[in-house]
Amino acid sequence: MAKILTRMGDNSNVEFTIDELRQEFIDGSEFAAKKAKVPPLTENEIDWLVDVFAAPTRIWGVERGHEVVMTKDGCVNALNSSQISSGVVAPVNREVGVRLFESMLGFDSMEVSHNDYSVKPQRFLKKLEMLHVEILQETTIFPLLYGFMPNLGLYFKTDGPFDNPYDLMQQGQIKESQETQEAAGAKCLEDCIEMSDCMVEMGADGIDYDTVASTGDGEFAAVLKSTEHVAKETGMPVEIGMSTEMVTGIHGSVEYNGKRLAGMWPHQQLQVCEEAGVSIFGPVSTTSTKKSTPWNLGKALVFVKSCTDIAKVPIHPNVGMGVGGVPMFETPAVDVVTRCSAAMIEIGKADGL
Repeated sequence: MAKILTRMGDNSNVEFTIDELRQEFIDGSEFAAKKAKVPPLTENEIDWLVDVFAAPTRIWGVERGHEVVMTKDGCVNALNSSQISSGVVAPVNREVGVRLFESMLGFDSMEVSHNDYSVKPQRFLKKLEMLHVEILQETTIFPLLYGFMPNLGLYFKTDGPFDNPYDLMQQGQIKESQETQEAAGAKCLEDCIEMSDCMVEMGADGIDYDTVASTGDGEFAAVLKSTEHVAKETGMPVEIGMSTEMVTGIHGSVEYNGKRLAGMWPHQQLQVCEEAGVSIFGPVSTTSTKKSTPWNLGKALVFVKSCTDIAKVPIHPNVGMGVGGVPMFETPAVDVVTRCSAAMIEIGKADGL
């Protein structure tokens, strides 16, 4: 029986028979459905995925007329950052890089941010960052968002002033661990609002909070409150891109509008983000390097569909290195990247990527 070549979650080659390929999609789909308590992929959707991955073509695309818009995090890091950060070390600054993304690569929108992507260090450079936004607004046409990670972890010792909650938990000091997270979260919220207000003043077309909840529910709460501020006080659009499929309960008791944030799956994350006033929501499904790309994609599509089925705002799933079914590798293979992207649109019904 003929074998079909695809990839593992670490980008290495793997071969399946047609029946094995189908089972990978089914297993990944059922895994996600069981975890999030949402419906799995249908038989017709599995058939479509099998046909796409069994096709001998190198790359894949969507049907004509099904194209979607793209938003991007990390500014021009793909051009001027180091290879370890998936960049090509091109000798271009941010202004030149953003203009290349517009005029040469044809991106629909772009994000402006500092190479040190977290809000805590960016806050000290806010005047410089505002200048970059101003210059680019004068030289580009497409929408420019300003973005950063909240990254609550940088507020804990040894990087920040607050006691490390993980150390406190190991010592059995649960209450103290929760209190230090709340204090750090309040400072993170202050910084997020300060940077957002600066960029609104400078004329940015939107704010992008990226890799949200990377340090758990306390960080997620800070972003929701900051989103609420920006949406209600300025009217500026806000995009939230999550960091993982389930919000980790590092604090465990943090709530937003009476809803406990710990343990939320993508469709539940979407609902509280909508309550906060988000304009675009980016659900995430992390890639398991020990599983195949079909397995990881089956899982990711279930999470994305659980959002697009109920969403009141556009859904832009994160589809890149290590998320959205794409292998965790510095330069993932184009054969699976294009198939995962097309599947997010055709099966996941995503509004953008």
